[in-house]
Amino acid sequence: MGYDFDKMTHRRGVGSLKWDVPQRELPMWVADMDFETAPEIIDVLRKRVEHGIFGYSVVTQDWYEAYQSWWERRHHLEIRQEWLVFCTGVVPAISSAVRKLTTVGENVLVQTPVYNIFFNSIRNNGRNILESPLVYHGREYSIDFTDLEEKLADPQTTLMLLCNPHNPVGKIWKKETLARIGELCAKHHVLVLSDEIHCDLTDPGYAYVPFASVSDLCRDNSITCLAPTKTFNLAGLQTAAVMVPNPVIRHKLERGLNTDEVAEPNAFAIGAAVAAFQKGEAWLEELREYLAENKRLVRSFVEQRLPEIQVVPSQATYLLWLDCSKVTEDAGELTAFIRQDSGLYLTEGEEYGACGKQFIRLNPACPRGRLQEGLERLAKSIAGWEKEHKCKAF
Repeated sequence: MGYDFDKMTHRRGVGSLKWDVPQRELPMWVADMDFETAPEIIDVLRKRVEHGIFGYSVVTQDWYEAYQSWWERRHHLEIRQEWLVFCTGVVPAISSAVRKLTTVGENVLVQTPVYNIFFNSIRNNGRNILESPLVYHGREYSIDFTDLEEKLADPQTTLMLLCNPHNPVGKIWKKETLARIGELCAKHHVLVLSDEIHCDLTDPGYAYVPFASVSDLCRDNSITCLAPTKTFNLAGLQTAAVMVPNPVIRHKLERGLNTDEVAEPNAFAIGAAVAAFQKGEAWLEELREYLAENKRLVRSFVEQRLPEIQVVPSQATYLLWLDCSKVTEDAGELTAFIRQDSGLYLTEGEEYGACGKQFIRLNPACPRGRLQEGLERLAKSIAGWEKEHKCKAF
């Protein structure tokens, strides 16, 4: 069947984090799609609501089977049932891992620019953020392995947060790259936590590589965070999983999740995940095509109307990373200007690390008509910014 991704669903007045903004503003910031989830998932949730009783819930057998089947079929990773542990979300899992598997004052390594909430999970728990910045070559990013190993070799570094695929730059890490990361972490006794929440949102023709699938070394020295929430726009339902093959690490993490009270599902969490993985594949395939076309639209618009901005090539996630270095040295000031000038709400790159200061993150996961409006607002504001700053130069 064909799914309607052009539908303009009204999201104001429903307590949406993304859309709780002034009426004139158009939000394209947080990683939250403006598409209704798959109707097959909605049908399952509707039936659950109609049941009318919302007591305590358990993790059912079909939840395990749904994860196992999906990852084996789509990502060629065999997952044993005992490796999976339910969690209310990827961020709660990361924070629990930081608390349970490291101690106060130790270093947690991240590769910046990276998902900004990583910083909160580290800093809020009294650990040190240790950045190993990715190298930007003017078009794409790579890893500085000399810098990475130097920082992993610090005895105070005990955990690495890996973003696979990488948010915000949209990078799919190759198997060889992941293998080298795994080898270095094992060599220096650093545990890897791989956030793979964006794994199903690759462009058509591209596939991600699960960190745990690369080698026995990677599998046995890692925790992988998985969820249907980003893929199927279900973040508000609080449903995720951690996959931990190593039984000793799994025991510790499971105790941490229980201590933090983030290991029990709500009345909709299990059913939604099962429905997504069992019934949502056709919807996802159409979504990936639609998102890829939206990303192409952004690139084409920017090339034609905003040649001073560079869209960093992206093969994964629905997010785009815009290099604004030819426009300004401080994209934070630029995003504030854009929001005030045209109401377009974007995210300043410095939120993802100091090396993101000249970048903006844009979320084009919305109906095409809304995206076109956002791009027109962007062009208007960039023209206004350049006019204002040209005048100041004289």
